[in-house]
Amino acid sequence: QVQLGESGGGLVQAGDSLRLSCAASGRTFRNYNMGWFRQAPGKEREFVAAITWGGRSTYYAEAVKGRFTIARDVARNTVYLQMNSLKPEDTAVYYCAAGKWATNRGEQYEYWGQGTQVTVSS
Repeated sequence: QVQLGESGGGLVQAGDSLRLSCAASGRTFRNYNMGWFRQAPGKEREFVAAITWGGRSTYYAEAVKGRFTIARDVARNTVYLQMNSLKPEDTAVYYCAAGKWATNRGEQYEYWGQGTQVTVSS
């Protein structure tokens, strides 16, 4: 069993940066691949980034490639999403997820956090 909790969201201006954290509990956290997803009002949930259990491979949505960086600290049971050059269209609730695959398909993740709101003003 893995429990996830996101933090670090907030209200920022376009061009600013934020770092989201996802703290995990459970001894088997290190065995899971991790992903970040987001959902804007009135829109479907979309993939943002994923990282393999060992941190060697990362994957990004085209919309965030070059601006966002996913990383994990196994010792701290934490996954991070560094978001730079934020745009108003990045406004959404951001969720972290844990699963057996580092995939862009949300249905393949087993555990989800409650989400953290990110609002980017123009």
